[in-house]
Amino acid sequence: MNVEDFDFHLPEELIAQTPLLDRTASRLLVLDRKTGETKDRDFVSIIDELNAGDCLVLNDTRVLPARLYGTKNETGASIEVLLLKQTEGDEWETLVKPAKRVKEGTVISFGDGRLTAECTGEAGHGGRLLKMKYEGIFHEILDELGEMPLPPYIKETLPDQERYQTVFAKNRGSAAAPTAGLHFTTELLEQIQQKGVHLAFITLHVGLGTFRPVSVENVEEHEMHAEFYQMSEGTARLLKSVKENGGRVIAVGTTSARTLETIVRDHGDYEEASGWTSIFIYPGYEVKGFDGLLTNFHLPKSTLVMLVSAVAGKDPVINAYKHAVEQRYRFFSFGDAMFIR
Repeated sequence: MNVEDFDFHLPEELIAQTPLLDRTASRLLVLDRKTGETKDRDFVSIIDELNAGDCLVLNDTRVLPARLYGTKNETGASIEVLLLKQTEGDEWETLVKPAKRVKEGTVISFGDGRLTAECTGEAGHGGRLLKMKYEGIFHEILDELGEMPLPPYIKETLPDQERYQTVFAKNRGSAAAPTAGLHFTTELLEQIQQKGVHLAFITLHVGLGTFRPVSVENVEEHEMHAEFYQMSEGTARLLKSVKENGGRVIAVGTTSARTLETIVRDHGDYEEASGWTSIFIYPGYEVKGFDGLLTNFHLPKSTLVMLVSAVAGKDPVINAYKHAVEQRYRFFSFGDAMFIR
Protein backbone atom coordinates (compact mmCIF):
# COMPACT_ATOMS: atom_id res chain seq x y z
CA MET A 1 0.00 0.00 0.00
CA ASN A 2 1.56 3.27 -1.16
CA VAL A 3 1.50 6.56 0.73
CA GLU A 4 0.52 8.32 -2.51
CA ASP A 5 -2.81 6.49 -2.36
CA PHE A 6 -3.80 8.83 0.47
CA ASP A 7 -3.01 12.09 -1.29
CA PHE A 8 -5.54 14.74 -2.31
CA HIS A 9 -5.37 18.36 -3.44
CA LEU A 10 -5.87 20.82 -0.59
CA PRO A 11 -5.83 24.57 -1.32
CA GLU A 12 -3.79 26.33 1.35
CA GLU A 13 -6.56 28.84 2.03
CA LEU A 14 -8.75 26.03 3.42
CA ILE A 15 -6.34 25.45 6.33
CA ALA A 16 -8.12 27.10 9.27
CA GLN A 17 -5.72 29.51 10.99
CA THR A 18 -7.95 30.60 13.87
CA PRO A 19 -10.78 28.99 15.84
CA LEU A 20 -14.36 30.18 15.35
CA LEU A 21 -15.75 32.40 18.10
CA ASP A 22 -18.43 29.79 18.82
CA ARG A 23 -17.00 26.29 19.25
CA THR A 24 -20.19 24.71 17.88
CA ALA A 25 -20.38 26.91 14.74
CA SER A 26 -18.34 24.51 12.61
CA ARG A 27 -19.77 22.46 9.78
CA LEU A 28 -20.22 18.68 9.89
CA LEU A 29 -19.81 16.29 6.98
CA VAL A 30 -21.63 13.03 7.68
CA LEU A 31 -20.23 9.95 5.90
CA ASP A 32 -22.16 6.68 5.81
CA ARG A 33 -19.48 4.01 5.66
CA LYS A 34 -21.89 1.38 4.30
CA THR A 35 -23.04 3.41 1.29
CA GLY A 36 -20.30 6.04 0.94
CA GLU A 37 -22.98 8.75 0.85
CA THR A 38 -22.28 12.15 2.42
CA LYS A 39 -24.49 14.85 3.94
CA ASP A 40 -23.55 18.47 4.66
CA ARG A 41 -24.75 19.57 8.09
CA ASP A 42 -23.95 21.97 10.92
CA PHE A 43 -21.95 20.63 13.87
CA VAL A 44 -24.80 21.08 16.37
CA SER A 45 -26.73 18.48 14.35
CA ILE A 46 -24.38 15.84 15.76
CA ILE A 47 -27.04 15.45 18.43
CA ASP A 48 -29.45 14.19 15.72
CA GLU A 49 -26.90 11.58 14.62
CA LEU A 50 -26.75 10.05 18.10
CA ASN A 51 -29.26 7.68 19.69
CA ALA A 52 -30.23 7.16 23.31
CA GLY A 53 -27.94 4.48 24.68
CA ASP A 54 -24.98 5.47 22.53
CA CYS A 55 -21.74 6.63 24.18
CA LEU A 56 -19.31 9.36 23.18
CA VAL A 57 -15.72 8.57 24.20
CA LEU A 58 -13.82 11.80 24.85
CA ASN A 59 -10.09 12.31 25.41
CA ASP A 60 -9.66 14.45 28.54
CA THR A 61 -5.95 15.18 28.04
CA ARG A 62 -4.83 18.77 28.62
CA VAL A 63 -2.24 20.43 26.40
CA LEU A 64 0.87 21.72 28.14
CA PRO A 65 2.10 25.24 27.30
CA ALA A 66 5.17 23.32 26.24
CA ARG A 67 7.08 25.83 24.08
CA LEU A 68 9.71 27.77 26.03
CA TYR A 69 12.08 30.51 24.89
CA GLY A 70 15.34 30.88 26.81
CA THR A 71 19.02 31.74 26.57
CA LYS A 72 22.22 29.76 27.04
CA ASN A 73 23.87 30.77 30.32
CA GLU A 74 27.30 30.50 28.73
CA THR A 75 26.80 32.70 25.65
CA GLY A 76 23.37 34.34 25.88
CA ALA A 77 22.34 32.67 22.59
CA SER A 78 18.58 32.26 22.09
CA ILE A 79 17.25 28.71 22.44
CA GLU A 80 13.73 27.41 21.77
CA VAL A 81 12.62 24.32 23.70
CA LEU A 82 9.57 22.13 23.13
CA LEU A 83 8.71 19.72 25.95
CA LEU A 84 7.65 16.32 24.61
CA LYS A 85 7.31 14.04 27.61
CA GLN A 86 8.43 13.73 31.20
CA THR A 87 10.80 10.77 31.43
CA GLU A 88 11.76 10.64 35.11
CA GLY A 89 11.37 13.13 37.94
CA ASP A 90 12.18 16.58 36.54
CA GLU A 91 13.84 15.27 33.39
CA TRP A 92 12.08 15.85 30.06
CA GLU A 93 12.53 14.62 26.52
CA THR A 94 12.55 17.75 24.37
CA LEU A 95 13.18 19.21 20.95
CA VAL A 96 15.50 22.22 20.94
CA LYS A 97 16.37 24.77 18.26
CA PRO A 98 19.12 25.16 17.27
CA ALA A 99 19.99 21.65 18.48
CA LYS A 100 23.68 21.94 17.57
CA ARG A 101 24.12 24.60 20.27
CA VAL A 102 22.82 22.36 23.05
CA LYS A 103 25.22 19.66 24.19
CA GLU A 104 25.52 17.66 27.39
CA GLY A 105 26.17 20.10 30.23
CA THR A 106 24.59 23.12 28.48
CA VAL A 107 22.43 25.17 30.84
CA ILE A 108 19.46 27.16 29.52
CA SER A 109 17.69 29.88 31.50
CA PHE A 110 14.02 30.87 31.16
CA GLY A 111 12.12 33.79 32.66
CA ASP A 112 15.16 35.56 34.16
CA GLY A 113 16.23 32.35 35.87
CA ARG A 114 12.89 31.30 37.36
CA LEU A 115 13.42 28.05 35.47
CA THR A 116 16.70 26.55 34.30
CA ALA A 117 17.39 23.38 32.34
CA GLU A 118 20.60 21.38 32.05
CA CYS A 119 21.14 19.08 29.07
CA THR A 120 21.86 15.57 30.36
CA GLY A 121 22.12 13.83 27.00
CA GLU A 122 20.55 13.18 23.63
CA ALA A 123 17.13 11.67 22.91
CA GLY A 124 15.84 10.02 19.76
CA HIS A 125 15.19 11.88 16.50
CA GLY A 126 17.60 14.70 17.36
CA GLY A 127 16.01 15.52 20.71
CA ARG A 128 17.64 16.42 24.01
CA LEU A 129 17.09 15.34 27.61
CA LEU A 130 16.78 18.36 29.90
CA LYS A 131 16.84 18.33 33.71
CA MET A 132 14.61 21.13 35.06
CA LYS A 133 15.55 23.17 38.14
CA TYR A 134 13.14 25.58 39.82
CA GLU A 135 11.56 26.64 43.09
CA GLY A 136 7.84 26.14 43.62
CA ILE A 137 5.39 24.16 41.47
CA PHE A 138 6.65 23.28 37.99
CA HIS A 139 3.30 23.46 36.19
CA GLU A 140 2.50 26.88 37.67
CA ILE A 141 5.85 28.17 36.37
CA LEU A 142 5.21 26.53 33.00
CA ASP A 143 1.77 28.17 32.79
CA GLU A 144 3.47 31.56 33.22
CA LEU A 145 6.50 31.07 30.97
CA GLY A 146 5.32 28.60 28.32
CA GLU A 147 3.36 29.05 25.11
CA MET A 148 0.87 26.70 23.48
CA PRO A 149 2.64 24.47 20.91
CA LEU A 150 0.35 25.08 17.92
CA PRO A 151 0.79 22.80 14.89
CA PRO A 152 3.34 23.96 12.28
CA TYR A 153 0.66 24.69 9.67
CA ILE A 154 -0.94 27.36 11.90
CA LYS A 155 0.82 30.66 11.30
CA GLU A 156 -1.49 32.95 13.31
CA THR A 157 -1.05 33.64 17.02
CA LEU A 158 -3.70 32.46 19.47
CA PRO A 159 -4.69 35.24 21.92
CA ASP A 160 -6.82 32.92 24.09
CA GLN A 161 -4.81 29.76 24.77
CA GLU A 162 -7.88 28.00 26.20
CA ARG A 163 -9.25 27.76 22.65
CA TYR A 164 -6.64 25.07 22.05
CA GLN A 165 -8.06 23.09 24.98
CA THR A 166 -11.29 21.10 25.07
CA VAL A 167 -13.86 22.22 27.64
CA PHE A 168 -13.33 18.86 29.39
CA ALA A 169 -9.50 18.96 29.36
CA LYS A 170 -8.24 17.70 32.70
CA ASN A 171 -5.09 15.55 32.69
CA ARG A 172 -1.94 17.49 31.75
CA GLY A 173 0.48 15.91 29.32
CA SER A 174 -0.24 16.56 25.64
CA ALA A 175 1.94 18.30 23.09
CA ALA A 176 -1.13 18.82 20.88
CA ALA A 177 -4.89 19.03 21.36
CA PRO A 178 -7.34 16.20 20.59
CA THR A 179 -8.96 18.52 18.07
CA ALA A 180 -12.24 16.69 17.39
CA GLY A 181 -13.22 17.56 20.95
CA LEU A 182 -12.71 21.30 20.41
CA HIS A 183 -16.17 21.57 18.80
CA PHE A 184 -18.06 20.80 22.00
CA THR A 185 -19.30 23.26 24.59
CA THR A 186 -20.50 22.30 28.06
CA GLU A 187 -24.03 23.22 26.99
CA LEU A 188 -23.97 20.95 23.92
CA LEU A 189 -22.61 18.04 25.96
CA GLU A 190 -25.45 18.55 28.47
CA GLN A 191 -28.02 18.47 25.63
CA ILE A 192 -26.45 15.26 24.32
CA GLN A 193 -26.71 13.67 27.76
CA GLN A 194 -30.33 14.79 28.07
CA LYS A 195 -31.06 12.74 24.95
CA GLY A 196 -29.83 9.66 26.81
CA VAL A 197 -26.35 9.52 25.30
CA HIS A 198 -23.56 8.54 27.70
CA LEU A 199 -20.23 10.36 28.01
CA ALA A 200 -17.08 8.37 28.79
CA PHE A 201 -13.58 9.78 29.29
CA ILE A 202 -10.22 8.26 28.47
CA THR A 203 -6.77 9.84 28.34
CA LEU A 204 -4.20 9.75 25.57
CA HIS A 205 -1.39 12.31 25.74
CA VAL A 206 -0.88 13.38 22.15
CA GLY A 207 2.75 13.47 21.03
CA LEU A 208 4.38 15.36 18.18
CA GLY A 209 4.33 12.14 16.18
CA THR A 210 0.83 13.35 15.27
CA PHE A 211 2.46 15.85 12.91
CA ARG A 212 5.37 13.69 11.75
CA PRO A 213 5.08 13.06 8.00
CA VAL A 214 5.20 9.55 6.60
CA SER A 215 8.67 9.41 5.05
CA VAL A 216 8.48 5.92 3.54
CA GLU A 217 6.74 4.94 0.30
CA ASN A 218 5.28 1.73 1.68
CA VAL A 219 2.69 2.46 4.40
CA GLU A 220 3.47 -0.78 6.28
CA GLU A 221 7.05 0.40 6.92
CA HIS A 222 6.05 3.51 8.87
CA GLU A 223 6.68 3.47 12.64
CA MET A 224 4.49 5.44 15.04
CA HIS A 225 5.77 7.27 18.11
CA ALA A 226 4.55 5.83 21.43
CA GLU A 227 1.98 7.82 23.42
CA PHE A 228 0.72 7.30 26.98
CA TYR A 229 -2.91 6.20 27.44
CA GLN A 230 -5.19 5.39 30.35
CA MET A 231 -8.71 4.01 30.81
CA SER A 232 -10.39 3.82 34.22
CA GLU A 233 -12.40 0.90 35.55
CA GLY A 234 -15.53 3.08 35.48
CA THR A 235 -15.12 3.90 31.79
CA ALA A 236 -14.47 0.25 30.92
CA ARG A 237 -17.57 -0.82 32.84
CA LEU A 238 -19.71 1.84 31.11
CA LEU A 239 -18.53 0.85 27.62
CA LYS A 240 -19.26 -2.83 28.28
CA SER A 241 -22.75 -1.90 29.45
CA VAL A 242 -23.37 0.24 26.35
CA LYS A 243 -22.42 -2.63 24.03
CA GLU A 244 -24.44 -5.17 26.01
CA ASN A 245 -27.52 -2.95 25.66
CA GLY A 246 -27.12 -2.44 21.91
CA GLY A 247 -25.68 1.07 21.98
CA ARG A 248 -22.87 2.37 19.80
CA VAL A 249 -19.44 3.43 21.03
CA ILE A 250 -18.51 6.65 19.21
CA ALA A 251 -14.84 7.65 19.34
CA VAL A 252 -14.40 11.42 19.46
CA GLY A 253 -11.15 11.91 17.59
CA THR A 254 -8.40 9.63 16.35
CA THR A 255 -6.75 9.70 19.80
CA SER A 256 -9.82 8.13 21.42
CA ALA A 257 -10.01 5.67 18.51
CA ARG A 258 -6.39 4.58 18.95
CA THR A 259 -6.83 4.18 22.70
CA LEU A 260 -9.96 2.04 22.34
CA GLU A 261 -8.33 -0.14 19.69
CA THR A 262 -5.19 -0.61 21.76
CA ILE A 263 -7.14 -1.77 24.80
CA VAL A 264 -9.51 -4.09 22.92
CA ARG A 265 -6.58 -5.53 20.93
CA ASP A 266 -4.51 -6.19 24.05
CA HIS A 267 -7.29 -7.29 26.44
CA GLY A 268 -10.05 -8.60 24.19
CA ASP A 269 -12.56 -6.17 25.70
CA TYR A 270 -12.81 -2.79 27.42
CA GLU A 271 -10.67 -3.08 30.57
CA GLU A 272 -9.02 -0.74 33.02
CA ALA A 273 -5.57 -0.21 31.52
CA SER A 274 -2.70 2.20 31.07
CA GLY A 275 0.56 2.16 29.18
CA TRP A 276 2.19 3.27 25.95
CA THR A 277 0.73 2.66 22.52
CA SER A 278 2.26 2.95 19.07
CA ILE A 279 -0.69 1.34 17.30
CA PHE A 280 -0.83 2.16 13.59
CA ILE A 281 -4.28 1.81 12.02
CA TYR A 282 -4.53 1.76 8.22
CA PRO A 283 -6.74 0.01 5.61
CA GLY A 284 -6.82 -3.72 6.17
CA TYR A 285 -7.07 -3.23 9.94
CA GLU A 286 -10.37 -4.50 11.38
CA VAL A 287 -11.80 -1.94 13.82
CA LYS A 288 -13.24 -3.59 16.94
CA GLY A 289 -13.14 -0.94 19.67
CA PHE A 290 -15.71 1.56 18.33
CA ASP A 291 -18.70 1.80 16.02
CA GLY A 292 -18.47 5.39 14.79
CA LEU A 293 -15.90 8.15 14.60
CA LEU A 294 -16.12 11.93 14.92
CA THR A 295 -12.97 13.54 13.58
CA ASN A 296 -11.55 16.66 11.95
CA PHE A 297 -10.13 16.79 8.41
CA HIS A 298 -6.49 15.74 8.26
CA LEU A 299 -3.30 16.29 6.28
CA PRO A 300 -2.87 14.56 2.92
CA LYS A 301 -0.79 11.36 3.13
CA SER A 302 -0.91 11.45 6.95
CA THR A 303 -1.35 8.52 9.34
CA LEU A 304 -4.63 10.12 10.45
CA VAL A 305 -6.11 9.97 6.93
CA MET A 306 -4.99 6.34 6.86
CA LEU A 307 -6.79 5.66 10.16
CA VAL A 308 -10.01 7.25 8.88
CA SER A 309 -9.65 5.20 5.68
CA ALA A 310 -9.42 2.02 7.76
CA VAL A 311 -12.76 2.91 9.35
CA ALA A 312 -14.72 3.87 6.22
CA GLY A 313 -12.65 2.64 3.26
CA LYS A 314 -9.99 4.50 1.32
CA ASP A 315 -12.08 5.45 -1.71
CA PRO A 316 -15.12 6.71 0.26
CA VAL A 317 -12.85 8.79 2.50
CA ILE A 318 -10.83 10.33 -0.34
CA ASN A 319 -14.09 11.08 -2.18
CA ALA A 320 -15.51 12.67 0.97
CA TYR A 321 -12.36 14.80 1.32
CA LYS A 322 -12.64 15.93 -2.31
CA HIS A 323 -16.26 16.89 -1.61
CA ALA A 324 -15.13 18.81 1.48
CA VAL A 325 -12.61 20.74 -0.63
CA GLU A 326 -15.24 21.54 -3.26
CA GLN A 327 -17.64 22.74 -0.56
CA ARG A 328 -14.94 24.86 1.09
CA TYR A 329 -14.85 23.08 4.43
CA ARG A 330 -12.19 24.31 6.86
CA PHE A 331 -9.35 21.84 7.47
CA PHE A 332 -7.13 20.66 10.35
CA SER A 333 -7.04 21.61 14.04
CA PHE A 334 -9.33 24.66 13.99
CA GLY A 335 -11.42 23.40 11.06
CA ASP A 336 -14.69 21.57 10.54
CA ALA A 337 -15.62 18.01 11.47
CA MET A 338 -16.64 14.72 9.88
CA PHE A 339 -18.83 12.04 11.44
CA ILE A 340 -18.40 8.49 10.15
CA ARG A 341 -21.39 6.40 11.08
